Parts: sequence; C-alpha cells; structure tokens
Amino acid sequence: MASVPSLASTLQQQLADALTAALPDAGAADPLLRRSDRADFQANGILALAKKLKGNPRELAAQVTAALPAGGLIKDIEVSGPGFLNVTLTDRAIVETLAARAADGEGRLGVPLKDDAGTTVIDYAQPNVAKEMHVGHLRSAVIGDAVVRILEFTGERVVRRHHIGDWGTQFGMLIQYLIEHPDALKHEGGTSDGEAAMSTLNRVYKESRVLFDSDEEFKARSRDRVVALQAGDPETLELWHRFVDESKIYFHSVFDKLDMVIADPDIVGESGYNDMLEETCRILEETGVAVRSEGALCVFFDDVKGPDGNKVPLIVKKTNGGYGYAATDLSAIRNRVRDLKADTLVYVVDARQSLHFKMVFETARRAGWLNEDVKAVQLAFGTVLGKDGKPFKTREGETVRLEDLLDEAVTRATAVVRDKADKVGLSEDEIVENGRYVGIGAVKYADLSTSAVRDYKFDLDQMVALHGDTSVYLQYAYARVQSILRKAGDAVPAAHPELELAPAERALGLHLDQFGEVLAEVGAGYEPHKLAAYLYQLASHLTTFYDQCQVLSPDNAPEVVENRLFLVELTARTLHQGMALLGIRTPERL
Repeated sequence: MASVPSLASTLQQQLADALTAALPDAGAADPLLRRSDRADFQANGILALAKKLKGNPRELAAQVTAALPAGGLIKDIEVSGPGFLNVTLTDRAIVETLAARAADGEGRLGVPLKDDAGTTVIDYAQPNVAKEMHVGHLRSAVIGDAVVRILEFTGERVVRRHHIGDWGTQFGMLIQYLIEHPDALKHEGGTSDGEAAMSTLNRVYKESRVLFDSDEEFKARSRDRVVALQAGDPETLELWHRFVDESKIYFHSVFDKLDMVIADPDIVGESGYNDMLEETCRILEETGVAVRSEGALCVFFDDVKGPDGNKVPLIVKKTNGGYGYAATDLSAIRNRVRDLKADTLVYVVDARQSLHFKMVFETARRAGWLNEDVKAVQLAFGTVLGKDGKPFKTREGETVRLEDLLDEAVTRATAVVRDKADKVGLSEDEIVENGRYVGIGAVKYADLSTSAVRDYKFDLDQMVALHGDTSVYLQYAYARVQSILRKAGDAVPAAHPELELAPAERALGLHLDQFGEVLAEVGAGYEPHKLAAYLYQLASHLTTFYDQCQVLSPDNAPEVVENRLFLVELTARTLHQGMALLGIRTPERL
C-alpha cells in the first residue's frame, strides 16, 4: 500500500502553495510549521517573508489565508501577533488520515520507505573471546540492535558486524595451555551450555595466567605460540578456533537473554582482516598518508597533541612489526566500503574511544576510502552508573557481569507481574514469560530512553515501576487496550469521520499521526531515545483519553464506541510496532 502523508506534511504543502500564490515575488518559502498550544499547528514563516518583501506581516498573512483551499483539512485559521498563523484541523481530516494508516495492509501503519535508502554497515555488540561480558557491553548491544531495527524499517539495507576481540597475545598463552592440558575445555556438569562455556573459559584463562606469570619457560613457549598463530600454523589455528567456538556458545546464551538474534555470519572479529593488514599499511605509506617515526608507521594530526605539545600519532604498525588496532579498523573500513558496498558506516562504541575513531576516520578520508559518498559515524555512548552516580560495580568493586544483571532484572520484574497475576488470570507459564519480557524490556528501555552519549543510572526499582517513564508503563498501556478489545463483545473498531472529537481524542489522534515523521528523524540521527520519548507521550495521551473518554460505556452511541475502539486499537498497534523497533516485547495480558 502507498504511504500515508502525515497531516503536518499535507498542511505544510498547502501553506507553501498558498505562500507562492499570494506572494509570487517571494520565491520558494518555508511556512515554518510546528505544533502549537494555541491551536493544532502554528506557521511562523510569514514574519521573515515580510521583512524580505518590506511588507506588513499581518496583511501578508491575510493574503496567504485567503489563498488556502476551503474545507477538507483546515477547520479554522487565525492570524495572531506579527503574522503568525494558528491552524486548527478538521476532525474529519484527523480520523480519515488515521483510518488510512490503519488500513495499511503491509502493517507499516502508512509509514513511508525513504527515497534515498542506501547500505549501512553497523558495528555493535563487540564482546571479547574467552572473556565474560559485563555491564559495559550492554549499551553497544542494546543501542545497536535498536538502530538496526529502525534503519531496516525505514528501508535501509543494513549489514550487521560484530567486531569481536578474537586475536592478540593472550591467545598464545591460552592455546599453549590447551596443548599442555588437552582436557581443559571439557565442561563440568550441572549448568546450561552458555554458563558451562563461560565457566570453562574463565577457569582456563585463570589457570593459564597463573602459569604464565610464574613459569618463565611457559611464558616463552606462549610467546612462540603467538608467532605460530600469526603465521597460520594449522595445529595452533585449530585450537584457536576451539576458543572462538566455545566463546560463541556463551555469547549466544547472553544475547538470547537480551532477546537479540546474533547470526554467526555477522560475527567478523579482528582476525577477519588479518590478510589485509600488510596491504593497508603499504597503501598508507606509499600514498604518504602514514610515515615512519622511530621505526613505527604513524599518521599525525595537527589538532591531536599530548601534554608536552607534541603531536600524538595514530600507530598503524608498531616498531616491532606488530599491527595496532588502527590497522585492523582501517582494513575493516576498506572491506566494508569495497566489498560490502556500504555508503554509511556506523560504529556503536564507547565515547571514551572517540579520539581513536576520530583519527581512524580522518586517516580513511585522507586515503580516499571515505569521501563525499561514503561517511563514517561513531554513535558514541556514555557509561552505565550505579545509584551513587559512579560507574556500576559490585559491592566488592568488581565489574558487574551482564548475565547477573539481566537475571536480577527478570527476577524483579517477575515479582511485579506475579503481584498482578490474579487480577488478569495469568498462568504460571505466562507469569514467567511476561516476567522475562518486562525485565529485559525494563533494562533496554532505561538505556534507550536516554540519549546515547549521556551516562545513566541503573536503578532496577525505578525501571520496573508501573508508573512513570518506564517500559512497564508502555507495556501495561498496550495490555490495557487488549483487555478493552476483548471486552468489546460484538462492537468492532471502525473509523467514523463524521463524528466530532473530544479534546483527548484529538490529542491522541494528532500524536498517532506523527509516528512516521518521528521514525524518519530517529533513523536519520541514530537517536532511538526520541522514539522512546514519542512512545511514552503516546501512552500518556492514552491515559488521558481513558480518564476523559469512556470507550465501552452503555451511554455511548454505537458509532462512538466503534470510533473509540478504532482509536485505541490503532494506538496499541503503534505502541507494539514502536516497542518492537526498540527490541521490546508487548505482552497481550499484563
């Protein structure tokens, strides 16, 4: 089905046409339309035109008003102040537009696909092989997953990349230990696959580290093993693959708890670019982008200096011949642009790495891999804080394990669901399932409702609250609509454009109509927090609607009941779609 233009876009076009008709000397003019407390919309563009044309703004406003088409969209238009136009739309236009959205057979609610869709490679959820995921991994995974979903919904072709840490000197130590202790990766019984994998990896890492630090001969053998790994020795590579595969079992178990799908083909770690590293360095040196400095291959920048005033370089190749992180990141850019045909690269990475990526992106631009047609963006995110406003740690001062955090969220949420279960008749299976959806949704929403670059406090009590700006509030709003629809009996949702709308109905309808415009803005700026804010406002409008407009009242005429059922059903569909784009489930009963 064709997309449905929003009321705002239709009004914007009518005002622009009226400006051109009334003021032909003005050329192309922007009405500067925005939502208003005094009416549905206010157009402020005439004041600037009046100054340009040296005319009276109120007289010009009157001319524009006279040029607008009568009936249909606009119910009332008032000239106020120095030529501002306060516009009120007809109830019929609101309901007819919403009806067109509801009738979208493709389930998109009339939201258009963008015209300039391209290919975006998004780098997110970057755990390290043989290491536990902790709270620091949460934001990259949650924000990245939401951005992927939103971009795909807008029509972008998205390629996921999980740039896992799967290479480096520690693997020499681990592999050498496994050679000397061939049964080390065997799982102990009594735990699930993911838990067993991580427990085993932790044990092997600790045991090998103790040996590495205490036995000089083992340390020497481990360093030789690194050389064998980098040289592609078959036995060494086979054992390295065992560590990677064991880690993937664990990764998938954690991402499953997060209700995220991570596909193996999307996991391309640091090792995936090994064959490109030397060529990347050669190109940078031959083109003069990188230069030799004290034996290392470096890129320098005029605006990056240390405390001593000297330039701080991006080291691409170390003095000892080893490759820095920059070589891998630059090779990844080459691969994503050349082979994956990306025109946008998005990196969901901690804000503390901003300087590194600034230098990497500038180096790629100098080399010609990034240009006017291909851009790279770091979607930087802040830190997860505890209630005390400090980085989130355990009582012992250790980094919080991600699995522990998620399990605690589900436990808290299940208690909240169980407390309300008797009222809606939930079975034990439904309590457990909804507890998971509410708990994981609470964690995701707390993250996504905050601007990515800002830090936020991790407060489970607040996250699972039924009131306030929480995912539980939004999930409850959705479930409440489903309850009303189940109680509706023979009454069915149906739009009735001939009816006059109550103020709460108009407010709800106008907000529903903004869904597509919000998604376009969110996708363009990689800002899922704006979608979260829209959905919270939608649920708030729904609450006001409930308070002021009874849906199934016997005092209502049948057409009023049908129209109100139509409004709440479309609200529920919009909540469901919006929450799904944030990666959050909406239970039917709660």
